[in-house]
Amino acid sequence: QVQLAESGGGLVQAGGSLRLSCAVSGSIFRVVAMGWFRQAPGKQRELVATVSTGGGTQYSDSVKGRFTISRDNAKNTVYLQMNSLKPEDTAIYYCNTVRNGVATSPYWGQGTQVTVSS
Repeated sequence: QVQLAESGGGLVQAGGSLRLSCAVSGSIFRVVAMGWFRQAPGKQRELVATVSTGGGTQYSDSVKGRFTISRDNAKNTVYLQMNSLKPEDTAIYYCNTVRNGVATSPYWGQGTQVTVSS
C-alpha cells in the first residue's frame, strides 16, 4: 500500500510562487511515474503534471510554462514548483502514482491547499 503525504501549500498573491512536496512511502517509488492533481471547489479532480521514472515531464495546458514537476528518487519525493500563480490555480493539490494519465493508487493523501488571491 502506497502512502502519500503532500505539503507546502498556503496562501499567496497572484504572481507569486509555491513549492509543493509529496513524500511517498514504499519501495515502488523508483519504478512508477508520479503525477500532481488538483481539485477546485465544485470541480472534478484534474491531472496537471506528470514525471516518468526517467524524468520526462508532461503538463496540462493550463499550467504549462508556469509549473515544473520533478522527483528525487533518493528521498522518495516528488515536487511541484508553481510560479506565476493565478487565482484559478486555487485548489487542493494531491499526488499519486500514474499510468497513461490516470491515478493508479486508490489511496490518496490528505492533499495540500493552495489559495491564490487576486
